[in-house]
Amino acid sequence: MTSRRLHARRLEGVDKNIWVDFTQLAADYKAVNLGQGFPDFSPPSYIQEAFCKAVSGGSSMQQYTRAFGHPALVKILAKFFGRIVGREVDALEEILVTVGAYQALFCTFQALVDEGDEVIIVEPFFDCYQPMVMMAGGKPVYVPLRPKAMEGGKVLSSEDWVLSAEELASKVTPRTKAIVINTPNNPLGKVYKTEELQVIADLCIKHDLVCVSDEVYEWLTYDGAKHVKIASLPGMWERTVTIGSAGKTFSATGWKVGWAIGAGRMLKHLKTVHQNSVYHCATAAQEAVAQGFQREYDQFGSPESYFLQLPEMLQHKRRKLASCLESVGLQPILPEGGYFMIADISSVKVELNDLSTQDEPQDYRFVKWLIKEKGLATIPVSAFYSQEHRKDFQNYIRFCFVKEDSTLNAAENILRKWSDGK
Repeated sequence: MTSRRLHARRLEGVDKNIWVDFTQLAADYKAVNLGQGFPDFSPPSYIQEAFCKAVSGGSSMQQYTRAFGHPALVKILAKFFGRIVGREVDALEEILVTVGAYQALFCTFQALVDEGDEVIIVEPFFDCYQPMVMMAGGKPVYVPLRPKAMEGGKVLSSEDWVLSAEELASKVTPRTKAIVINTPNNPLGKVYKTEELQVIADLCIKHDLVCVSDEVYEWLTYDGAKHVKIASLPGMWERTVTIGSAGKTFSATGWKVGWAIGAGRMLKHLKTVHQNSVYHCATAAQEAVAQGFQREYDQFGSPESYFLQLPEMLQHKRRKLASCLESVGLQPILPEGGYFMIADISSVKVELNDLSTQDEPQDYRFVKWLIKEKGLATIPVSAFYSQEHRKDFQNYIRFCFVKEDSTLNAAENILRKWSDGK
């Protein structure tokens, strides 16, 4: 008896997920976790208090709110980001609040990518872009950031990874619908400069393309690097969907509050996807985020602003991790922004004898060895690349430094013991 296929074809090829696999492996071995990108410290007290107040408030906080975004939240987001992009943002038409940035991305691809459309994804990319494009019927096309050849052969900063304007332009065809960028970039930490964004903007305008700009780490920049919104460049507001995250903004990833901002002519299509899937996001969490943004609007640019305090704190953690990696013979690529630091492992000689991993890329094998043998969890960087480019970037692993000093100290102890025993 033949059985009917149960699963939908759109799920084929997108069923694997690195976070499921490596998170479970880290848990199984009780590893110190510098793999997953979440803080192991609490959000600022003022936003925790706002959440508690919302949850213990009147009946309205316990019920549905506006489907496309709690009124208080969309109003302050419009006011806040309108000041940054230099234009008035319509709170009701040009903002959609979602269940985290993840759902904002899903709504974007489902709403704007049609069967057969090509979507250019700049690598390395957060791994959900590829399956989301494919589930919408699109075809991902990849263009990698490449490290410049430096004096002495060492690449020291994410700034040294650049996008070839010629290579990007060569990938545009009559079927191209969109370009996807992530700045500050995960896993690399690259913060795109205005002139780099202008190259992308010029292509989008020339070929009538949409730009999907994932900017969840926008407040986390270091050493004077400045985050620039591509939507603020001339001619780009009308064609850019900007993705944001309260989880990354306020160190509260479990609240799952995100948003998409863009011209109403695009956002109305995202809203159609949203209303026919999730429909609504948690009211109390949105109220708390609204209070957080109101405080940050009032304190913007002052020493009291969390948006200044957080990167200052993370600057210390970033330096701490970089020093540790250098001391044990790994070559860190210093990030200009974000939660993560990648390190070059090509000079490290390790006997990888696990036969179960012998057909996997080098960085996958090394990360599994590090978890199983040393009790330290990281993430292989080739997971952020397409199959066609993965082999060129399998000598890097990713560390998350947005952790308590005690967690970073535990990781440092593991690395030093390993280094001393080599």
